[in-house]
Amino acid sequence: MKRLLLLFAFLGMMIQANAQFTLGGGGQKVTITGRISAVITDSATKAPVDYATVSLIRVKDNKSVNGGVTDAKGKVVLQNVAPDQYKLSIGFMGYKSKTILVKTSQEKPDLNLGNILLTSTSSNLKEVAIVGKTPMVETKIDKLVYNAEQDVTTAGGNASDVMRKVPMVSVDIDGNPSLRGSSAVRVLINGKPSGTMSNSVADALKMIPAEEIKSVEVITSPSAKYDAEGSGGIINIITKKKTAQGVNGTVGASLGTRQNNGNFSLNVKQGRLGITSSFGGQYAIPQNTRVVSQNDNYTSNMFNSQDGYTKAKRYGYTGSVGLDYDINGYNSLSTNIKYNDFSNGSNGSFNGTNRLLDSVTSRYLRTSSNDNSLNNIDWSADYRKTTKKEGEEFTVSGQASFGRNTAKFNTLVTDPSGAAVGPALIGDNTGKNNEYTLQTDYVYPFSKNVILETGVKGILRNIKSKYESSDQDFDYKQDVGAAYGVLSFKLAKTVDVKGGLRAEYTDIHGVSGSSLNFNNNYFNLFPSAIISKTLKGNSTLKLSYNRRMQRPSLSYLNPFLNRNDPQNQQQGNPSLSPELSDIVELGYSTFIKGSIINASIFYRNTQDVIQSLFIPEKSLTTYFNVGKNKSYGANVFATYNPLPKWTLMGNFSLNTYDLLNTQTNERSGVYVNYSAFARSAISFNGGWNTEIFGVYNSEKRVFQNTSGPMVFYGGAFKKDIMKKKATVGINVLNVFSRDLHIRNESKGDTFLQSTNIYYPLRSFGVNFSYKFGKVSFTSKKKKGINNDDLKQEEGAGGLGGGATGGPKQ
Repeated sequence: MKRLLLLFAFLGMMIQANAQFTLGGGGQKVTITGRISAVITDSATKAPVDYATVSLIRVKDNKSVNGGVTDAKGKVVLQNVAPDQYKLSIGFMGYKSKTILVKTSQEKPDLNLGNILLTSTSSNLKEVAIVGKTPMVETKIDKLVYNAEQDVTTAGGNASDVMRKVPMVSVDIDGNPSLRGSSAVRVLINGKPSGTMSNSVADALKMIPAEEIKSVEVITSPSAKYDAEGSGGIINIITKKKTAQGVNGTVGASLGTRQNNGNFSLNVKQGRLGITSSFGGQYAIPQNTRVVSQNDNYTSNMFNSQDGYTKAKRYGYTGSVGLDYDINGYNSLSTNIKYNDFSNGSNGSFNGTNRLLDSVTSRYLRTSSNDNSLNNIDWSADYRKTTKKEGEEFTVSGQASFGRNTAKFNTLVTDPSGAAVGPALIGDNTGKNNEYTLQTDYVYPFSKNVILETGVKGILRNIKSKYESSDQDFDYKQDVGAAYGVLSFKLAKTVDVKGGLRAEYTDIHGVSGSSLNFNNNYFNLFPSAIISKTLKGNSTLKLSYNRRMQRPSLSYLNPFLNRNDPQNQQQGNPSLSPELSDIVELGYSTFIKGSIINASIFYRNTQDVIQSLFIPEKSLTTYFNVGKNKSYGANVFATYNPLPKWTLMGNFSLNTYDLLNTQTNERSGVYVNYSAFARSAISFNGGWNTEIFGVYNSEKRVFQNTSGPMVFYGGAFKKDIMKKKATVGINVLNVFSRDLHIRNESKGDTFLQSTNIYYPLRSFGVNFSYKFGKVSFTSKKKKGINNDDLKQEEGAGGLGGGATGGPKQ
């Protein structure tokens, strides 16, 4: 009943917002608009004239109201043309300018002018090539943008490989990202959540080929229009979606010693209808990962050690189809459906020893197998409406996500003679995660410098987890209702202000077997503010504040007990409360002769921090709200060009960790975590590009756990071939050492748990990509769902903690 009331209340607010939109538009009837199309050709050769400039000038006031540039086929389409009389002016270097009269009406808003001939002038001009290159990193008022398509070293990799080089972002050995030292990060794809992300961010990122990523946006100070979840910030991955007339696409493949990828995309746009599609697959070659673990219990004087290996397997595929249709110049529809299917697992064998003080009490062999799978369907639909008032916009968006995942393990312990020590440990967990979202947003510009943004949103989540080996099923429901308002304005000529408030109500209820029932609801207000000052010399100073929340995701909540390793069991905690953070940030950016310097300092105060803790009496790792954390941090990013075709880039981030356990009133002490990244890229004549990079993540210490440092380094060569329609390249990673050694440790007054992992990271690969079709790009802003929530699991990945005993490839 509460879920129905929540939806009814939301729909009522949506209707009210729509009514406000009509009033904001002045209540006037919207005139039907159309399009004018033509093909510009050479009068002598009949060849198409590409890049010709076309201007549409209204006759009655001689004012230019529209324009465009012809594509490779000489075609131009002018959209959003209101019925009237116009002059169409066409010009290009080496040709005589031409002007013709045209007229459109309410009854016939569309006009096809057919072929228009241009006559060349007597003088011949030499061909001029104009090449524009997007910078690797761009800084904007509320985010930092890493343009991954300019990075040649990520070819053949996946989104996790791209993330490792994004300023302010760190990625652990499993592929889980953190932002400025916080793992409470929400990852979006094209501004929208994915059901795959709700289960495991690391697995979802491995399903995205690096070649499909256009850019990565790092939003450290989100405004109130974003969901309040994601206390560390938001990472938004933008894929290479083309909005162009005609047929075009790409095909690519990479083969290597660590992983193999293939991807294909096809885009079709004719008139107002556009269709996009993509398909990709990946396969990681199984390799042995050595794992050495130690569990010491000082209270009982019992000590356990294990030494062995796991051989991981990983494969999957993904596909999507999208449709966009412009009803007219003011109304448009879009829909997209995406499917992911992903499997991973491992087989392992470990020699173990149990000791009482210095005496060996038993030796054993533990063999295990793990199989995990995840498939998910995301469907979204969006409606967008604009008016003659520039900047006014009303959108309605809906999304449904249906996910299913399984986690299976089978473990057998035998003594040196081969006899079984107890029965086999078997686990089988199937989870379903369904999510429904509906939201509406409205933007109204009171003037060029004063803009209001407002909206409402409802999310219904239902998680069901079934355990085949027991009757302790888990049924969890979470409903969220939200409303926000954001006002942007200029306080002075060089001072911009953006402030807002978001209200959210959360209702949680569910049951786990017959022993645990829980019901919780809470209401929160989330203010945000940002003030930006433009200084002399292209410099900017920015101060921001926002309050954020981080709800625990399925991997944190699921009480399924993973006993794959009896000495290192894992389990979620459905009684977790969300984290709540207040963040203040001061940033400075400047441009000096083409170089960029971006620096920031921040303070973050987080309540009810969620972290994993090891319980030695049960040999169990689970999650708790451990207390309050005060964190200070800084980030410096810079680029420099010693030569026009040589780019140097560097980034350094650090943050402190100082936790107060609210139950024991004990402090963890102040720890400092930091990371550094350096890159050198050189372009040569003939389409050659080369690049080397290095990443260092320091030892990370939190309340009970310590993760060892990580070093990644690599390089790549890429060559443009087939008249720049194709590229071929090679890439290498950690060439001087097969394994990356990581030591993870959990310790307390009565125990020590340590794991040394020797992860096979060294790899060599070759890659190829080919672009077909010719395109004429148009730009159109899209709206959609942003579910920026749910704290993701830091190291386990997958349902119920996934496979233990080693990391994932």
